[in-house]
Amino acid sequence: MSSVAVLTQESFNEHRSGLLPEQSVAAVAGPSAGEDEDALPTYKEAFPPLPEKAPSPDGTQETPNAWTRIRPLKSSIITQVFHVPLEERKYKDLNQFGEGDQAKVCVDIMHKTGAHLELSLAKDQGLSIMVSGKLDAVMKARKEIVSRLQTQASATVAIPKEHHRFVIGKNGEKLQELELKTATKIQIPRPEDPSNQIKISGTKEGLEKAKHEILLISAEQDKRAVERINIDKVYHPFITGAYNRVVGEMMQETGARINVPPPSVNKTEIVITGEKEQVALALALIKKVYEEKKKNATTIAVEVKKSQHKYVIGPKGNTLQEILDKTGVSVEIPPSDSSSETVILRGEPDRLGQALTEVYAKANSYAVSSVSAPSWLHRFIIGKKGQNLAKITQQIPKVHIEFTEGEDKITLEGPTKDVQMVQSQIEAIVTDLVSRMDYTEISVDPKFHRHLIGKGGVNINRIKELHKVTVRIPPDNEKSNLIRIEGDPQGVQEAKKELLELASRMENERTKDLIIEQRFHRAIIGQKGEKIKEVRDKFPEVIINFPDPAQKSDIVQLRGPRTEVEKCSKFMQKIVAEMVENSYSISVPIFKQFHRNIIGKGGSNIKKIREETNTKIDLPAENSNSEMIVITGKKANCEAARNCILAIQKELANITEIEVSIPSKLHNSLIGSKGRLVRSIMEECGGVHIHFPTEGSGIDKVTIRGPVEEVEKAKQQLLGLAEEKQTKSFTAELRAKPEYHKFLIGKGGGNIRKVRDSTGARIIFPTPDDKDQELITVIGTEEAVREAQKELEELIKSLDNVVEDTMTVDIKHHRYFVARRGQVLRDLADEYGGLMVSFPRTGSQSEKVTLKGAKECVEAAKKRMHEIIDDLDAQVTMECVIPQKFHRSIMGPKGSRIQQITRDHNVQIKFPEREDPQAAAPAEAPIQENGEAVEVKEAVDSNTPKRCDVIVISGRRERCKAAVEALKALVPVTIEVEVPFELHRYIIGQKGSGIRKMMDEFEVNIQVPAPEQQSDKISITGLASHLDRAKEGLLERVKELQAEQEDRALRSFKLTITVDPKYHPKIIGRKGAIITNIRTEHDVNIQFPEKNDENQDQITITGYEHKAIAARDAIQAIVDELEEMISEDITLDSRVHSRIIGARGKGIRKIMDEYKVDLRFPQSGAADPNLVTVTGRPEFVDEAIDHLLNLEEEYLADVVENEAKMAYVRPPGGGGAAAVDEQRGPSKGFVVREAPWTTGNEKAPDMSSSEDFPSFGAPVSTKTSPWGPKRF
Repeated sequence: MSSVAVLTQESFNEHRSGLLPEQSVAAVAGPSAGEDEDALPTYKEAFPPLPEKAPSPDGTQETPNAWTRIRPLKSSIITQVFHVPLEERKYKDLNQFGEGDQAKVCVDIMHKTGAHLELSLAKDQGLSIMVSGKLDAVMKARKEIVSRLQTQASATVAIPKEHHRFVIGKNGEKLQELELKTATKIQIPRPEDPSNQIKISGTKEGLEKAKHEILLISAEQDKRAVERINIDKVYHPFITGAYNRVVGEMMQETGARINVPPPSVNKTEIVITGEKEQVALALALIKKVYEEKKKNATTIAVEVKKSQHKYVIGPKGNTLQEILDKTGVSVEIPPSDSSSETVILRGEPDRLGQALTEVYAKANSYAVSSVSAPSWLHRFIIGKKGQNLAKITQQIPKVHIEFTEGEDKITLEGPTKDVQMVQSQIEAIVTDLVSRMDYTEISVDPKFHRHLIGKGGVNINRIKELHKVTVRIPPDNEKSNLIRIEGDPQGVQEAKKELLELASRMENERTKDLIIEQRFHRAIIGQKGEKIKEVRDKFPEVIINFPDPAQKSDIVQLRGPRTEVEKCSKFMQKIVAEMVENSYSISVPIFKQFHRNIIGKGGSNIKKIREETNTKIDLPAENSNSEMIVITGKKANCEAARNCILAIQKELANITEIEVSIPSKLHNSLIGSKGRLVRSIMEECGGVHIHFPTEGSGIDKVTIRGPVEEVEKAKQQLLGLAEEKQTKSFTAELRAKPEYHKFLIGKGGGNIRKVRDSTGARIIFPTPDDKDQELITVIGTEEAVREAQKELEELIKSLDNVVEDTMTVDIKHHRYFVARRGQVLRDLADEYGGLMVSFPRTGSQSEKVTLKGAKECVEAAKKRMHEIIDDLDAQVTMECVIPQKFHRSIMGPKGSRIQQITRDHNVQIKFPEREDPQAAAPAEAPIQENGEAVEVKEAVDSNTPKRCDVIVISGRRERCKAAVEALKALVPVTIEVEVPFELHRYIIGQKGSGIRKMMDEFEVNIQVPAPEQQSDKISITGLASHLDRAKEGLLERVKELQAEQEDRALRSFKLTITVDPKYHPKIIGRKGAIITNIRTEHDVNIQFPEKNDENQDQITITGYEHKAIAARDAIQAIVDELEEMISEDITLDSRVHSRIIGARGKGIRKIMDEYKVDLRFPQSGAADPNLVTVTGRPEFVDEAIDHLLNLEEEYLADVVENEAKMAYVRPPGGGGAAAVDEQRGPSKGFVVREAPWTTGNEKAPDMSSSEDFPSFGAPVSTKTSPWGPKRF
């Protein structure tokens, strides 16, 4: 290891400062003063040699020098080896060395501790573990090894309870150290546990070590003693001595520890701890001092002002210690919370006088003074971030300066002389500030304060900077109208005038409240406030305030100049009117089953309607019972969208719409409470839609829409009800259990219709949303209502009469009723008043079925079950042969088509398993239906269809035939359409998007031939009903593409224009603004030449011919204008260039925009740094030059003035050092005597040579020299 001694300027100065005064003078005076050679240090003194390794021949040890004090560095990595005997090994499987649990544990220990472990087996099968790493890592690893690789033993050791805390140590450090050192786990009983037994667990060796260490600690504590002695508090200072010297000497002499309570603690007990002999000796010494002082010491009491006590005490009691040290007298000061001013001095009588003098000197060494200064000047005296005050406190740090808010004085506290100096300095500052500063206060209504401040403080900051004043506007919580202005008297008056003008202008401002519905607020503000920002930019003088959303207020406040507020108000009302127009909303009732047709495949239909009508269309969720489709937008657009949707519905079903005239005064009574009455009519008449006009409109027309027959029925019922209401309407209510309602209504409303037909009354059942599910309402004439009520009450009474009956059902039909978790039985129970049907257990061979419920319900259910059994007996199975490749298409998405056929025709349809073309089919599995095998007789005829093509249909014969026809109608058909080959890729679209859109829209499959076939035929496969529409759509798309091709040819017209390259940047404009404008206006593409192009003057324009010519003319017009321009060079002093250019070019851009010229300033390093080029029209150039020369004259005056000022400013670092250097003359550097180069032929090392003084890391050639071999 090599060491380098560096001689710095500081060490050189330090060396010189150690010379004798006359030597120092000689050193400064230089050779002319006759330098004394003997005063120079020798080479060995300045650069002590390194110690030699070998001892000197005469055996004498060389005198230690500076190098011998350098301690050798020790490696921080240590290695220890631990041995685990075979009998103590935890893992003894000799076949798994290097693997298994033992290896895993070692890897885990390495990860946990950071130490490196190496394992080896000794001859005796003991385990040797070498651990390398930092000391703490090795110790932790050792502990882990012992606990996880070595079997554990345990032992206990008993030591006195009071010694336990010494085993634990401070914060448990001693215990942790013991555990690490011995690699054991030590458990010490808790303080409340009376046991004195300490439990140790670990290896045998570790147990012995731990026991030994614990017993050593206990033995050491046995030798120790503790002694307590009570001594009056007043004598404690004599025992401790000044700066604790006496007690320190006692502890050093005796070896005992002496604890004297500090003065702040009111205790008299002194505690001595240590070995018994040491404690006894220390006790004797303390008693000796105490007795001596008690005998000889006397006291005197003196009065010292309470305010001066702190000066007698001194910082941290240092002054008291100083007096005790000098005089041996203790000074007792009364507590700070006491009103006493008596100070007691205690000590030797002959020393009390000296101590008293010291006390008075210290008490009077500090003074308190105050300086009168108006409170508003305080912050100017303090300065920005306390700079002014810091200058004073750095020079005179012992003075405390205190400013009290609201008081016109400054309090100074400190040494008398220092206080006087600070007082004179602060008074001078106050006099100066009062002479050149003023303040004033103006009264402005607090509501205008934030407008005076401006957004982000822009207004108030401008006034502050312009008039060089400070303005304090009170915060909102003060509710004060006084604004304070401080600064230069003239600036204060000007700022006052401007603020009062602003305030008066605000008082003349107008505030207007606009009523805008809160639902429009978010839309007016826009995302991230973009839209309202546009409005604010358009009317910058108007402040627009929206209410907080939580207030739910519609008032938007505008404030600003009267005319601007009016303009802004009209503009915002126009925006709101547009929003109101676009927020018109209508609801269209569409039968739920047609909603998916309205949406179309992939949302194609609804998307098309939205785009064509520019409206927002919202459909109810699939799981919702609502049939209303909500359309939002402009009224005309909403009507158009509604007509489109109704047209789709009309096309899909036999839907008609009629209007019925019913007096508007009857509408509410016809709708009923919560719409219950009109809803009952709609449900009864097959779900027709009945639309009443809005309340209060006075319109009598009621619209009914739905299937023709149902619409007519609903019309008759509505008119009948209206007639009843006009004559005399009566209402009655009765109650029945909800499970009876379905039976009372009957299948398809049959039961309730009979009651209504016989009585003429209308019966309304509760909807699922109604709270009271038992309430049934009867409406009509009084006579009809009474009759209907009577019939219903009889029916309900009979339903309450529960009977039990049985019927016989063939066992083969049982499965049908109980299949699908008894779905059929659940339907029967719902339909017939909660009826209970019990089938016998499977395997009982019984045909008896039990029915339990109301008598009428049981009879009706028996009748229905017999109908189901008749259907099952009459069931046949038919086969429909359709090639398997069409099966997926027939099923439809999620089997929707096949489910529809099943529901419409009440049949079961079974599709065959898909045939695996790879597998042979020597023996086909029987078809499974309802879990049972059905035998199918195989025909020998070769024309027999494949099993995988046969669809099996079960049900009544006539229904099966209808289902077969419906299935065959779903078989897709393929047609071909002629489309030119070159258009195929456009029909497919980007990543197939075009063809996918058409397939989704027309619900067909479109197959485009592969490119290598070069075929013009495109195949369309789908339902026959969809093919014509798909073909028309495809041909329409072909026409569009052909029109686009023609348009593309027209748009590709190209022409070139020759323009000198020097004009290109001007044509492009700043950030491409001009060329972008031409491109947008003429809808053309304009291409400038690349850097490497041969024709650098050619600009290419592409687009429609007439537009390209117009763009060329526009460019030519710019060029003509540029050619008329002239360039003139003027000389502007380079010192004012930055002022003219301004921050980020703001100033130069303003001049260029104002005078319509281009300015070019010289680059750094230009031949003539003052040359500026002005380009533009002749008249504009002259005006711009005049303006620039005026600016130069104005700015140059400021520059000259600043330079003149700088001449008088002393540069940083001061000139003192330079002056001293001049007096010294040229430096000879650091000179030493008896250097190697002065005694031999060697020359002095060259300081500038990189070879003699290489930099770190630089390669150096080897060279022998008197300095010895170089080490790097």
